[in-house]
Amino acid sequence: MAVVQLRNPTEGREYFDRKKTAGKSSMEAMRCLKRRLSDLVYRTMLDDLANAAGTGPGGQQGDDSDSSATGSQPHTGSSDKPLPGPVTTHPTTALPSAS
Repeated sequence: MAVVQLRNPTEGREYFDRKKTAGKSSMEAMRCLKRRLSDLVYRTMLDDLANAAGTGPGGQQGDDSDSSATGSQPHTGSSDKPLPGPVTTHPTTALPSAS
């Protein structure tokens, strides 16, 4: 991000130039620019998190479903019946004995 900011006449480029005129080396000015950009991204993430407080587990506002990818197993209703097991548990053909 910082390198792209320096290629074009942007606020990042102006900030970098101000740091250079203040006596910082190129590496120090670049570090300051990277720090400023990371602070901006972090604040944006916090704002997004605060705005997402009203969303449901599905990530959309008004979604009140209980199931989610990180949740437990979905609830089963009384109409759900288990599948029947095997009819016989013993094999129908005898296996040859070992010699």
